Amino acid sequence: MTVLVTGSAGHLGEALMRSLRRDGRAARGLDLKSSPFTDHIGSIGDRGLVRNCMDGVRTVLHTAALHKPHVGTHSQQDFIDTNVAGTLCLLEEAAKAGVDAFVFTSTTSAFGSALTPPAGAPAAWITEQTAPVPKNIYGATKIAAEQLCELFARRDRMPVVVLRTSRFFPEADDNEKMRGAYQTPNMQVNELLHRRADVADIVNAHLLAATRAPALGFGSYIISATTPFSTDDLAELRRDARGVVTRLFPEAAQIYARRGWKMFPSIDRVYVNAAARGALGWEPGYDFIQALDALRTGRDFRSPLAAEISSKGYHATAFAEGPYPVAP
Repeated sequence: MTVLVTGSAGHLGEALMRSLRRDGRAARGLDLKSSPFTDHIGSIGDRGLVRNCMDGVRTVLHTAALHKPHVGTHSQQDFIDTNVAGTLCLLEEAAKAGVDAFVFTSTTSAFGSALTPPAGAPAAWITEQTAPVPKNIYGATKIAAEQLCELFARRDRMPVVVLRTSRFFPEADDNEKMRGAYQTPNMQVNELLHRRADVADIVNAHLLAATRAPALGFGSYIISATTPFSTDDLAELRRDARGVVTRLFPEAAQIYARRGWKMFPSIDRVYVNAAARGALGWEPGYDFIQALDALRTGRDFRSPLAAEISSKGYHATAFAEGPYPVAP
């Protein structure tokens, strides 16, 4: 009952490989890069390699991709070759192998322009019913790959689950103003309110999705920490997010003040994970409430798995202007 993990040298891929091996499960890693968690080095578009990797595999956890940080360094064709053609190759070979579950790691970035309401409008309440409006090649290719996943589930009866994950990377924000205004841990704890998850919770969601896939047939879910907000908060969140947080968490201001931290003045979107919790039986353990408790008692707000993996980056090159170049 082997599990194939694509992108095994990446942040989520390594997290999955570590977790599977610790549980004593047979796990096979595939990546372009060598790593302690990569068993086969090569491209997900290499059909011969992929076919060989599928031998004895019952579950595919497909995390390999070009990501948003690559938009400024890779061509649009590169994104199509990896995110679309590579996913197609994996789906075809997985279908031929008769796997029991195929879990595709997508992204909330696929919602694109739908995440930013016009000025003066309430914050966006982002659910699976929100229509994506991709604003770059990354989002467009992830949506195309999601559609391929749905096609194979419907046509080939292969159980497939798509997980649109929110931010979980430990690196600093690519936005220079955000980096200048907030310490990275401050920003990431803030984001647990509405657009971030811990990698341990994302790993758990993938493993649950693999288990539930045969019963679901097909499903697509947002994976993000449980928000404390409701739709009644959306207008005020856009105008005065600090006021909303103070109302819900009166102790937060003092906890933040001791660290010299501050809350975002405005929040423009809220990711809703209710569908994933219901369909997968998923209960994320690392949310804003947990983070506040960790800060209060002097503990790391991150999971041990997140601390263990730490920062991996996206490029071999270091960039003076930020963690990665932002496409114009």
